Amino acid sequence: MTTTIDLAAIRTVLQRSQDAWNRGDGAAYGACFSDDATDVTFVGTVYHGAAEIGRAHQALFDSFLKGTQLVMEILEIRRYGADTAVVVTRGEVAKGTPKKLGKLATYTLVREADGQWRIAAVQKTKHKGLMEAVSFKFQPATKPAAV
Repeated sequence: MTTTIDLAAIRTVLQRSQDAWNRGDGAAYGACFSDDATDVTFVGTVYHGAAEIGRAHQALFDSFLKGTQLVMEILEIRRYGADTAVVVTRGEVAKGTPKKLGKLATYTLVREADGQWRIAAVQKTKHKGLMEAVSFKFQPATKPAAV
């Protein structure tokens, strides 16, 4: 059963991860993940575990991603049992305000034995609107009902 408290806790974990990113705090970012988490980045790198995710992101925050802001909008939250949720987000990483939210991420969150919700997996991808439009035009059956 989905409760308002659970939904708030799930949203809070994602907000904490966003806030940690925006501060450039790899340790706090990693702490949002489970010890056995998987993070598949936009460029296809696969990180395993909270410690590795935090360490690698600190290196990114200190270099390529220095000064960036993560903007995230939750599109949907679906629950699977009492302790698992799948969350789809739209977002962007940019210095300053992004012109559009062109990246999608699918998060799997779990409630762990200590009662805390953490990210167990995330897969990030870039939305390719032109390719999507071409696909819909030439093969209309590929268009999802929600578009």
